[in-house]
Amino acid sequence: SDTSPPPRELPGAVGPRHRFDQERLERYLRVHLPGFPRQPAGALAVRQYSSGQSNPTFYLQKAGQVYVLRKKPHGPLLPRAHNVDREYRVQKALFSAGFPVPEPLLYCSDVSIIGTEFYVMQHVQGRIFRDLSLPEVGPAERSALYIAMIETLALLHSFDLQSLGLQGYGKGPGYCKRQVSTWKRQYDAAAHADIPAMTKLAEWLANNLPSDDNEERLIHGDFRIDNIIFHPTKARVLAVLDWELSTAGHPLADLAYACLFYFWPTSTKDLVQGTVLETPSLEELVSIYCHCRGISTTLSNFNFFLALSYFKMAAISQGIYARYLIGNASAENSHEFAKIVKPLAERGLDFYNVSTYLNLFHQSRKGQEILLKVKQFMKQHIYPAEKEIIKYYAGCGNTEEKWKKPPLLERLKEMAKAEGLWNLFLPDVSGLSQLDYALIAEEMGKCCFAPEVFNCHAPDTGNMEVLHMYGTEEQKKEWLEPLLEGKISSCFCMTEPDVASSDATNMQCSVERDGNSYVINGKKWWSSGNRRETQRLKLIRPLSVFGYLDEIHGGHFEIHFNDVRVPVSNIILGEGRGFEIAQGRLGPGRIHHCMRSLGAAETALEILCKRAAQRETFGKKLYHHEVVAHWIAECRLSIEQARLLTLKTARRIDTLGNRRARKEVAMTKVVVPRAVLKVIDCAIQVCGGAGVSQDFPLASMFASIRTLRMADGPDEVHLSTVAKLELLDQSKQLTAKI
Repeated sequence: SDTSPPPRELPGAVGPRHRFDQERLERYLRVHLPGFPRQPAGALAVRQYSSGQSNPTFYLQKAGQVYVLRKKPHGPLLPRAHNVDREYRVQKALFSAGFPVPEPLLYCSDVSIIGTEFYVMQHVQGRIFRDLSLPEVGPAERSALYIAMIETLALLHSFDLQSLGLQGYGKGPGYCKRQVSTWKRQYDAAAHADIPAMTKLAEWLANNLPSDDNEERLIHGDFRIDNIIFHPTKARVLAVLDWELSTAGHPLADLAYACLFYFWPTSTKDLVQGTVLETPSLEELVSIYCHCRGISTTLSNFNFFLALSYFKMAAISQGIYARYLIGNASAENSHEFAKIVKPLAERGLDFYNVSTYLNLFHQSRKGQEILLKVKQFMKQHIYPAEKEIIKYYAGCGNTEEKWKKPPLLERLKEMAKAEGLWNLFLPDVSGLSQLDYALIAEEMGKCCFAPEVFNCHAPDTGNMEVLHMYGTEEQKKEWLEPLLEGKISSCFCMTEPDVASSDATNMQCSVERDGNSYVINGKKWWSSGNRRETQRLKLIRPLSVFGYLDEIHGGHFEIHFNDVRVPVSNIILGEGRGFEIAQGRLGPGRIHHCMRSLGAAETALEILCKRAAQRETFGKKLYHHEVVAHWIAECRLSIEQARLLTLKTARRIDTLGNRRARKEVAMTKVVVPRAVLKVIDCAIQVCGGAGVSQDFPLASMFASIRTLRMADGPDEVHLSTVAKLELLDQSKQLTAKI
């Protein structure tokens, strides 16, 4: 099934600067290379590959046997460069471990044979793509090839150096520091002109080394798609080439280097890169890599590794030009590399300039670990339980059983508690910031009952926040502790049926003191979580949301208070301080719904894309219709924009407090439900009749998110808040200018 590589990859005549004694090489191989043809019929054919800028590579053929030879360049070399012995050693170790590399067959340190050290390896027939845009293939195959590449990189980084027999292959901790020093030294040795950008970039890298500069994995050092041989017809990696720069170091250096084409300077693309066509997004590739390695997708200091990669590429380019000047460069276009050093260095500085932005929404180490554990728990336990739990509620009909929790849900809660995935919403308990929790809550929001599994569901979260912030020690012991343990549940009664509840001054429900009690009279509705009826507290009816009773979340009831007596000791903080408590409760709590809603949007978009890929209309897949393709794109835009605003708000709450984040909170509560509704609506439209049926969760999701635009305050109130605060901010800026 093998086919030849693309025509441009066929080797040509050996260049004048790279010729050697072919007859002597043949005599050596007859003696030392097992399986090499012994008969003298026909001379050894030697041709040179035009690709590669470092160690010259040659195609050897004799009596039907084909090999590849790599050697050091002739002439003076940069110090500690072109170590073909390291290439041979690492390939031998990886081949034995089953990693896709050409089988190394022979290493020769005798420079008298062809003038330099060299090694011979197996010839692997397949496809090599020198243009990183892969114009030879369509979008689907292009994506598959890039995914295969990144999965192979993750496999490489999964190996343990000791198990490979490569102890001492690197120099131990401090890889990043050594890399900056090494490439600075290589650049200085090869520099032909003063380039200030290189000096500035080197200084920034040296002063911003990652704090975790002690990770040691086998890294390739030059991992990119044009150093890979793919199967002739399949998106499968057959061999990874060019191990000259391999060492023990930080794996993110490889990942960043493999992703450089996403940011490549336009002025240099004609020389080194192709114009990037449709490929998986950077986020997709990073997500796949992290999934394969089982690590968090929040990569700390990734901007450092991107800047380091451009610094290294600039130094390499300078070295290629230096070899051209002394006459031993491998490639014919080596003289052109002088002009790309400055653009590469300047692009590296771009990551220095935006480093604050790249780290703005960075989770803590604990946040990353908890997010990964939540993702694994969702995958292993919650998603497989969805059908059974939904079936339980569907089978309850109009009986009282529908207000009880299914046994499976209770088992899931015990499992989550046992794994420490419990009460993650409360910073003083979980140790997580609002920014940490934002991404965790989004993950929970992908399944409607998941937040309850982790004891992170409304209204209990908000009520626990109130008790935690304002409750007495007695109140905490009586209610907060059992809520935190999941032994009891709580209710939230605020909205009233006879007045516009967006204005709290309209409230008609009365609370009057009578001795050691408060007496409550009035009507409430949309009271979440209340399933108990007492003598003077009547459950009038459950209220449906677009026809859904929302049993999974405990329902929403109309409740009448008829002389309900509450002990004075139960009041929180004191009389006249209710609005103060409400504002404190609605700080972080205000955006928890938004965080979870983004998870629902991701679920809806996944349904949309799957449906668009499965169904056909008018002779083609739905996603081939431009309008559907545009819906998919617009949905992704909406989700990303809404997420960025939510993370900014969480960050502002963490750093400045609830009060100074009021404008961002108000904006988030308008933007997120609008964005999520848009995504769900597009998904419903693509699913057609099924989208509004019980076969998909979209209809209930739409009902829930549409309600959110009122439940957490109507958009109009939030918009008024935003306008008021914006005008205030503008007036302050104007005053400061004057």
